[in-house]
Amino acid sequence: MAQKNKNIYTIYEDQTTGKVQIADEVLATIAALAATEADGVACIAGGVTHEKAARAGARSLAKGVRIEVSGHTISVRLIIVMKYNYSIPATTAKIQERVKSALENMTGYEVTEVNVSVADVQAEPNA
Repeated sequence: MAQKNKNIYTIYEDQTTGKVQIADEVLATIAALAATEADGVACIAGGVTHEKAARAGARSLAKGVRIEVSGHTISVRLIIVMKYNYSIPATTAKIQERVKSALENMTGYEVTEVNVSVADVQAEPNA
């Protein structure tokens, strides 16, 4: 699901200090990290959890994330695996809020939509 083409976006430019650019892969990583912090999320599609990403590198987290940038707006699509016994509507609403907030705060871009697909539910480990 990760995008193969690297797109680079200028998020800040000033003639006296220069410009700041960010790759779509970084945007996807920000979205994935924010999503995995929500209670009830087992992992992003591909089986990478927040803890595994810390050890293996955050880029592996972005495999279940698709980012589209148009001008200064971002559209996000996430595929997640839920933990059993969590409310899907409540959890996905938290994910949407967290992802939107993280991307807008870190980039200054407007997030127009965060679409979440639930691919599976993870059974309780001792069930």
